Amino acid sequence: MVEEQMSKTAKEKKLKKISKKSLRTMQKNRTRHVVREKVRIVKYGTKGFGRNIWLSTAATIVMAITLIILFVTIVASVILTNTAEMMKDKIDITIYFKPNTTREVLDKLTATISADSNVKSVETSTSEEEYKKFLIENEASDEILNILDEDMTKMMIDKMQATMRIKVYNVDDLSSIKAIVDDGELFRQYTDKEKVPTYDVNRAEIATITSWAKIARTGGIVLAAVFLVISILIIFSTIRMAIFSRREEIYMMKLVGADKGFIRGPFLVEAEICGIIAGLSAGAVSYFGFKFLAPKLTNYGIDVSSITSILESNKLILVFLAFVVIGVIIGRVSARLAVSKYLHKT
Repeated sequence: MVEEQMSKTAKEKKLKKISKKSLRTMQKNRTRHVVREKVRIVKYGTKGFGRNIWLSTAATIVMAITLIILFVTIVASVILTNTAEMMKDKIDITIYFKPNTTREVLDKLTATISADSNVKSVETSTSEEEYKKFLIENEASDEILNILDEDMTKMMIDKMQATMRIKVYNVDDLSSIKAIVDDGELFRQYTDKEKVPTYDVNRAEIATITSWAKIARTGGIVLAAVFLVISILIIFSTIRMAIFSRREEIYMMKLVGADKGFIRGPFLVEAEICGIIAGLSAGAVSYFGFKFLAPKLTNYGIDVSSITSILESNKLILVFLAFVVIGVIIGRVSARLAVSKYLHKT
């Protein structure tokens, strides 16, 4: 009885060893099967791309145009917004005071206006200092310098206003500064009534650039959306035509037991190849196009530094990767819609 029990236990252990070994073998074979299946899917998808080369090329071109428009939209929006901010930083409000206003008075006026929370910095100049700036600005003009004798110099200083230049944090809200200048007793006493403060200088230009940024963003998104729909439709049609031309092939695959994933796979690969090529092409065109236009935009006072810093650093790889990923997503979604529609029908 004891011997039978021991024999039974030995058999059970042997069976367990065999079953574990079988499971490992099955798992290994299954892994090999999955890898082999993936390789075949990629192989068939690559062949399919070459078989429908004209339609694939058309789909790739439209997808590349979509990605370029998306890039231009983002870049234009960033550049115009940065340019508007740069102009805001350069703006200063100039307040003119009566000629020969003393430095002591200007210091008191500075202390008064600096108390406002919107004031970033204040710079003042007396009439004599303004005259010196005038000489520096016209040092290349011999005609002007030749007529500036002692009497002329004294007359100009006596007529030249002292100034206060104020930089603010928020150029869109100057109400508190206007209130100080208009209602402050010291300001009313010394402000030159003949020259009004420059509250609105460059405001129109900033408003225009800001509106351009909004238009570029909105218009670019609309254009990108239109081309996105077009590219999806073209890839959808390309895959549908490929399916139609290979319908007998697909039917035979179903008869031998191929699952939907294996049937769908090559078409997804075909669309993803379109996305990869489109992404790389759009990235290259966008990069070299920007490099060509950047110096010209800079000459017009447009701030391109934020985009240049990205494209001239290691982040350029991420930009190209973003192009490729978006292209692959567009291609995969389009192909999946086309194939799923066919598989549901059949």
